[in-house]
Amino acid sequence: MDSMNTLAVPPYVELGVHSLSGLLWTLLLLFLWHCYRMGSDLPIPGHAHAGKLKSGSRRSIMSRSGSCDVTKCSARSKLLRSDQITPFISMETEEDEEQGQGYLTPVMSHALFPAQASAEAKKLYAALQEYAKRYSWVGMGRIHKSLREQVHLNDHSAIQKPHLFFLPDVPSVPFFPRDAHRHDIEVLEANYSVILAEFKAVYQRGIDSKLGWTCVGPKGQAVFSLYSAGVSVAGNCRSSPCTYRTLLSLRTFISSNSLGSAGFWLLGPGATLSSSYGPTNTRLRCHLGLQTPSLCELVVGGEPQCWSEGHCLLVDDSFLHTVSHKGSPDSGPRVILSVDLWHPNVAAAERQALDFMFSPDL
Repeated sequence: MDSMNTLAVPPYVELGVHSLSGLLWTLLLLFLWHCYRMGSDLPIPGHAHAGKLKSGSRRSIMSRSGSCDVTKCSARSKLLRSDQITPFISMETEEDEEQGQGYLTPVMSHALFPAQASAEAKKLYAALQEYAKRYSWVGMGRIHKSLREQVHLNDHSAIQKPHLFFLPDVPSVPFFPRDAHRHDIEVLEANYSVILAEFKAVYQRGIDSKLGWTCVGPKGQAVFSLYSAGVSVAGNCRSSPCTYRTLLSLRTFISSNSLGSAGFWLLGPGATLSSSYGPTNTRLRCHLGLQTPSLCELVVGGEPQCWSEGHCLLVDDSFLHTVSHKGSPDSGPRVILSVDLWHPNVAAAERQALDFMFSPDL
């Protein structure tokens, strides 16, 4: 047995051991090299879109021209190396880039508004940039397009011409069906009796500015505001607590920006309001009829409608509209509760941005 233990290891066994050891070392080196290459290809933190932008842009340039223009490639490479690359750059499509009309082109190039842009448009644009800086550019395409084209507001059709802010690509009709805001309409109509009782209480005290009323025209035209330009009128809300709570229960009431208002509107017999446009197409005005004498009419975009007590009308007042009360002098005023609701085609992200841009504090 001892003689067997002292036998020499055959040469081919030693060779196999050395070969296996060399193979393991080789595999280890290949694995480390692979890890190094994978790590070097990872995007820089905070520049998640850089890799996509780099490869997509190069393919786009080569496919369009067949060869790379030195000046363009140099500028593009500087952009890719810059620490200023941010995620919203990838929102522009290649088609937009080719046409030079991408929504975010001025953001990338820091171009100013057209020289003929109004001071209000520039102020809104600065507010949009501040909003995007705090939150995101995601979903801001239509708003950005609107502000760039704000100088062309007067070019819109004479039938619809909001004078302050027009959001493009929003389907609009003068009167909307109830289904557009079924929940809020049903809430208002369910509280009709209580709202009417509170109106009568404040009306019987007298129409006086010291009692919260604002007279806005002749022949009994007055408003008792609960919200005015996005700000609650505390004294009036205390006088109509149930109506105030009803407003707060609505899902789409514009209560946080200067585009939104709510209140009791009166129009006396014999009064006719001249044709006018509302400030924006991002809202609908909901009219709950409280007192609706005969021969009261609302014409919006050439379409006439009459109010009905206890029922709501959904109106896009960015269309040309006229209001008239041709009833007898003893018929009393026409009274509605007017509430501004978001247009159903304005997305949640756009609503949040518009709340910021049109904040009553700005």
